[in-house]
Amino acid sequence: MGGRIAVTGASGFIGSHVVRVLQERGDDAVPVRRPFDAATLRDVFANAAAVIHLAGVVAAVRPEEFVAANVEATRVVASAARDAGVPLVHVSSLAAAGPAPASAPRHEDDPPAPLTPYGASKLEGERAVRATSGLTWTIIRPGAVYGPGDRAMLPLFKYARRGILPLAGNPTAAYTFSYVEDLARAIAAAIDGRAAGAAIFAGYNRPVTPRELLVAIRQAVGRRAAIVPIPMAVTRLAAAAGDVTGAVTGRPATLNRWRFAELASPGFVCDVSRMRERLGIVASVDLTRGVQETAGWYRRTGWI
Repeated sequence: MGGRIAVTGASGFIGSHVVRVLQERGDDAVPVRRPFDAATLRDVFANAAAVIHLAGVVAAVRPEEFVAANVEATRVVASAARDAGVPLVHVSSLAAAGPAPASAPRHEDDPPAPLTPYGASKLEGERAVRATSGLTWTIIRPGAVYGPGDRAMLPLFKYARRGILPLAGNPTAAYTFSYVEDLARAIAAAIDGRAAGAAIFAGYNRPVTPRELLVAIRQAVGRRAAIVPIPMAVTRLAAAAGDVTGAVTGRPATLNRWRFAELASPGFVCDVSRMRERLGIVASVDLTRGVQETAGWYRRTGWI
């Protein structure tokens, strides 16, 4: 494309990969920093060919924190993009659609049923984009994103190095995962206008079970770590403790009642056919290779 692309959240985990993919294809990626002021955004967007909105909050103690970052800020970005006359690629989440088992994966046009305040805020952010009259938009809904630079799955790699891997949650659950490199390619493809006016799930075609993920991590780390199932009752107690810790410290715990609700669900699985049909993108890095690449990056950076 060779255009100037404004990117919010450019310094984050996903954003850094998106910036690199844009640069590799000849685009000029321009980071947009918070806080988002309408007048400033209009000036920045005026010289852009498109806007990619990645900035948001994935963990918080209070629901209103999700609303401020994922709804109100998105509304400001969408309005500024409309006023500048440039298309917007809004990166949402499968959480906005809600849980679904592998036997009945979600489709983009299914009625949404988010399970957590985070998911609800991502859905409301999507609605803010859709409601912005005169805006050309595309919404990308990735599944669980992982890869080099990800901190969310880092604890599992550390556990594997110590020789033990906890298996928590619904034993029959499955999830749609998205390797960050594949997601970045899908986002870049979306700015070319191939899927304007559509919401698109992004991720692997085949769902991943928690045990499959742990086995892949164990192999990548190179340790014979024992996979230890954690009873749901114990996980529930840990989540309650996390709620108390979050309330006291003001910082979200890794495990709280919202994360427990996700772990107790039948999983989060979606049909990614539209990603292939509308964007021409299919996952090119399978789970085994993706986890190996992630583990290698962790080692090189000293994270494990």
